[in-house]
Amino acid sequence: MASVQWHSRCRKYEYEKQMCRLEASAVDISDYHPLKAITVTDSKSRRSVRKGSTSSTSSSSSSVAPDPLSSLLDGTDPLSLFAAASEIPTVPHSISAGELGRKRKDKEEEEVVGSDFEPWSCKRGEILSRFTTTEKLSINLFMGSDKSKASSPSSAVSEKVRTRLEELDDLEEGSQRELLNLSQQDYVNRIEELNQSLKEAWGSDQKVKALKIVIQCSKLLSDTSVIQFYPSKFVLITDILDTFGGLVYDRIWSMCAEPHPLPDSFSADDVNDTAKETCLNWFFKIASIRELISRLYVEAALLKCNCFLTKTGIQETLQRLTAMIRGIGDPLVAVYARAYLCRVGMEVAPHLKDSLNKNFFDLLASFRRIHGDSVQNQLALQRVEIPVYLTLYSPAINWILQCVAYRAPEVLLTEMMERCKKLGNNALLLNSVMWAFRPEFVATRATDFIGMIKDCDEAGFPKHLLFASLGRSVSCADPPESERLSVLNEAWKVITKVRSPRDYMSCAEIWVEFTCRNFSKREVNTVLADIIKHMTPDRAFEDAYPQLESVIKKIVTYFHDFSVLFSMEKFLPFLDMFQKDSVRVEVCKCIMEVFIKHQQEPTRDPVILNALLHICKTMHDSVNALTLDDEKRALALLVNGFIRMVSFGRDFEQQLSFCVEARATFCNLEPVIVHLIHTVNQLAMETNRVMKGSHSRKTAAFVRACAAYSFITIPSLTSIFSRLNLYLLSGQVTLANQCLSQADAFLKAAVSILPEVPRTISIEGKQRSSEPFLLDFINNFLSMLLVVPDHPEQGVLYLVRGLLNMVQDYTWEDNSDAKVRVYISALPLLAAMSQENYLYTIPKVDSNETLYGGDPKFIAEINKLCETLIGQVLDHLKGLGRDDGVRRQGGLAFSLFGCLLAHGDVRNNKLNQLAANLWNLSHKHGFCDTRTSVRTLEHIKQQAQLSEMSHLSDLTTRLSLQSVA
Repeated sequence: MASVQWHSRCRKYEYEKQMCRLEASAVDISDYHPLKAITVTDSKSRRSVRKGSTSSTSSSSSSVAPDPLSSLLDGTDPLSLFAAASEIPTVPHSISAGELGRKRKDKEEEEVVGSDFEPWSCKRGEILSRFTTTEKLSINLFMGSDKSKASSPSSAVSEKVRTRLEELDDLEEGSQRELLNLSQQDYVNRIEELNQSLKEAWGSDQKVKALKIVIQCSKLLSDTSVIQFYPSKFVLITDILDTFGGLVYDRIWSMCAEPHPLPDSFSADDVNDTAKETCLNWFFKIASIRELISRLYVEAALLKCNCFLTKTGIQETLQRLTAMIRGIGDPLVAVYARAYLCRVGMEVAPHLKDSLNKNFFDLLASFRRIHGDSVQNQLALQRVEIPVYLTLYSPAINWILQCVAYRAPEVLLTEMMERCKKLGNNALLLNSVMWAFRPEFVATRATDFIGMIKDCDEAGFPKHLLFASLGRSVSCADPPESERLSVLNEAWKVITKVRSPRDYMSCAEIWVEFTCRNFSKREVNTVLADIIKHMTPDRAFEDAYPQLESVIKKIVTYFHDFSVLFSMEKFLPFLDMFQKDSVRVEVCKCIMEVFIKHQQEPTRDPVILNALLHICKTMHDSVNALTLDDEKRALALLVNGFIRMVSFGRDFEQQLSFCVEARATFCNLEPVIVHLIHTVNQLAMETNRVMKGSHSRKTAAFVRACAAYSFITIPSLTSIFSRLNLYLLSGQVTLANQCLSQADAFLKAAVSILPEVPRTISIEGKQRSSEPFLLDFINNFLSMLLVVPDHPEQGVLYLVRGLLNMVQDYTWEDNSDAKVRVYISALPLLAAMSQENYLYTIPKVDSNETLYGGDPKFIAEINKLCETLIGQVLDHLKGLGRDDGVRRQGGLAFSLFGCLLAHGDVRNNKLNQLAANLWNLSHKHGFCDTRTSVRTLEHIKQQAQLSEMSHLSDLTTRLSLQSVA
């Protein structure tokens, strides 16, 4: 191929800029606003094809812009339409409009339990984990002989009753199965097996067997032989009762499907006779159960089924069952029976508050039995202390009071407090009252509750638990302002006397929030000092890390001013109690997250900086070889957030000293080091901006110090592209500050490490080709070289040549065009360097345009280098023609054609002919994008019409669009 003679096109950048500027159009500002509605004229023509009809045209104008979504849906939001449709009730033909309205009102009255009511399911797990035992348990089951009972369709009612009684007698008198010496887990497994057996029996249409299982399981609730396990036993057994109640209800509901399904709001009148008879049959069977506890629990499980019989059935049954519980002698068994009745009552008819209140008042009346001989003898036999025994009542009483207090008026709390006083301020009851009622109600009466707590007998229920319950309320709602300090003092007098570190911490953790909400750092510091005093002996803090961590979170939640936080004398000593590395790091992360979120202004406060440096160093020192990359990134984000908030104003030397200290402190977190280098570069630019030439020697010295910081730090990074980009950034910053030798050193360093770039890099755990990233960096580097002056002791264009030599020697991927793409990218740079005035320059920095002043020798060197690069590209194109690379060949040829057209002087015949050849080569095999080719050709023709570009006319005659035949 003949040699190419390169000549750069003479550019007039200002003129080209004016030519590329968009034309401005006059706009009447008084009548224009970008959000103003657009006037749209909609013309519709309707032409009739009928014989004798005439064409008519209608035109309408609207000042409102049409919304395509609204017009598509006729202005109706589909979600609103769906919601509106869902509110339209399905009305059976047999229900009148008035009756429907009445039933809807009843439905609204019933559905009063909202999301603010904590369901039983949330308490179940805590009870099972809290009330455990190591003693052996037993299960006594009387499962009956399971004899089949034949019946004829013509049996009379009396025959059905006799059959029903025989089944229950068989149930009572059948064979006995006793499982002894069961561990707690074995017991749980057996109960779960019974629950499954119940479902299987029901599924196989053995309804009587299912009832037998339920009756026998409910009998277990009368057994208090292992009394500490009773609350958990109650949870397990009532799960079976709930299952049975649901199965029966669903069965009867399914029988109501004829002649039409029942609506959601139905009455007993809507239920057919078959369903009613089945429902009555179940209640007759339950009424025949001899034992009170079994009959009570099974009927309570089927409470909801009363709605199939009468409108008032549920209310009447609740009253009757409430009265039946009075016949249970054991107060513990009775309180849990009341809890279950309240539970099903809240699920079925939460608006019937009378039954809830009666259960609670009956509970109060039974409290005297706790201290009776029967209970005391039982506790002595099982060696259970009275405080432990009283805690067994807590889940049941708490649940009953939760039901009673739900959305109850404040006056009810006053009544409850009076009843507690009449009972001698029973601590167990008082504790449940504070748990159940709204915190606002309790906080308002905090002083009264403190007086009642003082009068309680501590032998039965520890007072610190009562103060813990009070603390939960006052931490959510504030007592009267005049009483807050006295409330805190009275509570802390009791809390600080608690000897057990575990009990002490459970109370102190709660009251810390009240202290933070209502008092200053002085009171909080006093509380922290007391916690340290209690938890330091015998390293008790090691068993209380969750509570201690909760204290820190509550403090930083309320104290966002970190100058106040770190001025607390005991805050950092409190942090020192976190000796376990994992917990310590989590606490430090919590503090840093709050600081980053709430610190609005940069700080130079030495107290804050020293404390946060210590905290960040703790996080950094936790990094080791096993630390996951995600964890490192999370820690680095927090440290970087801290560094961003550090500012010493115009004391730039102090800022640089801080960065030096931070570099040494956080050397294991590479993202932090990268951030520090960026910070130092910003610092150098800020120094130059602020000084604006004043104290130029001092400014230059400081910039050189920043450059030295970056030059020393960058090699420590493991990421090759982080090093490359930071070398380039630092070179740009130092050049902008007229530090030419430092800029030269950064750019030479970047070129020198190019061979270290691997062919693949890891991105998010996956190996990716590094070529796209390398090409991107080289293009950025080339654009920088336009303003970099040649070194007086080096040759012409030494940095450009050094870069191209590295590109030449680099081991690229097989079948890669990356190298020649770099050569093509270098041509615009060289063409720009040959211009009389450069496209962009740096103030106070003399680029090559000034150094060489358009010297012919300099221009000749540029042309020679361009010809070499074009020769390399042409040789590569020639090689692609011999292989299966015709698609790549077309793309590269078109790229080089565009480069010659934009930057080369195609008035030169050889360059003109080369351009035409490249165009034809790019279209030879039909792989060039047709739209791009057409637009390019149109642009060339438009340019040829300009007087200074008329030489392109000849070129356009030789450019044609070709495709594969």
